[in-house]
Amino acid sequence: MKMLIKAPAKINSLLRVLIKETSGYHQIETVLSAVNFYDEIQLTPNDSKLSLEVYGAELGPTEDNLVYKAAKMFFARSDVDGGVDIKLSKRIPAKAGLGGGSSDAGATMRALNLMFGVPFSSKELIEMATQLGSDVPFFASGLGTALAWGRGERLIPTKFQSHVVLALTSIPIETAKAYEALRIPRKTNSGPTMPKNINCLEKPNLWLSNHFEPEIFRQFPDLGQLHKAILATGALAARLSGSGGTLFGLFPNQTRARRACDDLAKSWPHVQFHVVKTLNNQPDPSVLV
Repeated sequence: MKMLIKAPAKINSLLRVLIKETSGYHQIETVLSAVNFYDEIQLTPNDSKLSLEVYGAELGPTEDNLVYKAAKMFFARSDVDGGVDIKLSKRIPAKAGLGGGSSDAGATMRALNLMFGVPFSSKELIEMATQLGSDVPFFASGLGTALAWGRGERLIPTKFQSHVVLALTSIPIETAKAYEALRIPRKTNSGPTMPKNINCLEKPNLWLSNHFEPEIFRQFPDLGQLHKAILATGALAARLSGSGGTLFGLFPNQTRARRACDDLAKSWPHVQFHVVKTLNNQPDPSVLV
């Protein structure tokens, strides 16, 4: 049976880099929320081979794609006898802080798990996803919003509902270089510093934060100016998503979000603005006849 799954973008209403492990890996604390801005993945089972076709973007060698890596890991660790042809239609831009590649990988793992009879529990999928990147466990979980920490594998479901204006700039930011610019102490372990049931909009000045912003805004002043412009439209809060270069504003309803989107588009014609909303859960795979 063929399957189709929508892979959502995410925003980080909070992103703190806690420590740098002696291994060189960074532990984080973040609140991730999926939003209704999607890539689409179609999966068709076959007898033995794994293939990937990408539409809408140039993403480099197939073997380096997180979707391919996720599928390869799934088959290597399961007793499944077979393969799959994957068609990935991209809408989420790369290097934008929206987690597009991670979402594609997590969605692929969930769809394959359902397609081949659920050989892995949700916990096992999340553990596997940890090896692909710090955002992949969240997407493999299927949650709408979660507090994540450590390497992203420790997830606590929480609720966060908001209408969102995404500001997609054309500034690609390398995540690895963004981490290198941070001055983070080296330690071996850390835990979350915020309550599990935090509502990020109750105290936006306290909880809505992103450790990357000062350095990213210094390197890219236009992003800092756009951040101010979003706030000036009446947003409850505005943040950089991930390490950028996407910014987002949070609004209490769609009307105010739409008005802000229209106003921003007039002043920033080279930026793509989209009105979206946070999701209660990520979409489940659907069977194609």
